[in-house]
Amino acid sequence: MKLGFLGAGEVARTFAKHFLAFGHEVMLSNSRGPDTLADVVKELGPGTSAGTLQQVAEQDIVVLATKWHTVQSVLFSVPDWSGRILVDTTNRVASYSPPILGDISGRTSSEIVADLAPGAKVVKAFNSVPMIWLQDFSRSKSKTAFFVSGDDADAKKVVSDLIEETGFCSLDLGSLADGGRLYQLGGPLLGVNLSCIDRFILPKSA
Repeated sequence: MKLGFLGAGEVARTFAKHFLAFGHEVMLSNSRGPDTLADVVKELGPGTSAGTLQQVAEQDIVVLATKWHTVQSVLFSVPDWSGRILVDTTNRVASYSPPILGDISGRTSSEIVADLAPGAKVVKAFNSVPMIWLQDFSRSKSKTAFFVSGDDADAKKVVSDLIEETGFCSLDLGSLADGGRLYQLGGPLLGVNLSCIDRFILPKSA
């Protein structure tokens, strides 16, 4: 499968390593252009490339891995989102220095992402645990549980299957409005470290 990342920061690089280890291809992007990502592409190795935001948006699955304040400009740079699977990994942060939680009343952050990318099949995933917990890239790594929510069942299945195939565990929590609220920033399931063992869900030790 070909995965395109809108972003090339810690989230994009961490999940790129996991996907590459299982034979998938990844394309990274940033606002400065593909040439500025040569070192990152070399570091991640075979199966990695860099592209424009539009090229990334043409991959099988598009992963939104930018900071919240850039979400609108990044999504608006792609003229047509119709039918594309868009995985939202973002958290709604009003400020990073100092860290200030964004407004979590009303629509969920992923519903806002869906509004900004009309026609996209938005799936919320990969936002609920710190990247420091995911530094084992071997096939024997812990089956960390990732929550998944979305309003398109087929898109959710594609993302859930990818999670399972990559050695993790997928837990479907329903729609963007209901499920997404549970593990968006400020939600009760954000930062909950779970592992799946034969489909039993167990808390992971700190």
